[in-house]
Amino acid sequence: MIIVTMICSSITLHAQDIIRQQACDSMPYQIQIDSLKSLFASKGFIVLREASMQMQSAYEMPIVVPMSEGALYEFVFIGDPSSRLYEVRMYDWSENQVVYQKKMWGDVDGNIISYAYSPAASEYHMIKTLQMNKKKKNLCGYVLLLKKVK
Repeated sequence: MIIVTMICSSITLHAQDIIRQQACDSMPYQIQIDSLKSLFASKGFIVLREASMQMQSAYEMPIVVPMSEGALYEFVFIGDPSSRLYEVRMYDWSENQVVYQKKMWGDVDGNIISYAYSPAASEYHMIKTLQMNKKKKNLCGYVLLLKKVK
């Protein structure tokens, strides 16, 4: 009886779908990434977090980050250049949307969304990135979180 219960439990555990953030090849974005890091470093920002992430077209990828009250942050999202739509939404700990940015394919600044943010309280924030692509299901995205120190 114990063995049957253990087998059933292990089957149930393996059947659950778990979304895990996975890295992807960010080499196509490397020139943009290096250029943005250099630009923000010249303005007194340091990189707190950066990551490439595997994304699926039309599905949000959540990122949770701690932020300190009064500090100035810059968030950058770089999406696949062939995507038609790019969105970033940021929510505070109370789940209030505090930032919304949307770009369409063909906009002047293309596949990059960047915005400055200074939180009203020291708390965790959730950032949700999204991109939509008609031809590709699996996409690569890249995020940078920078903080002003000078």
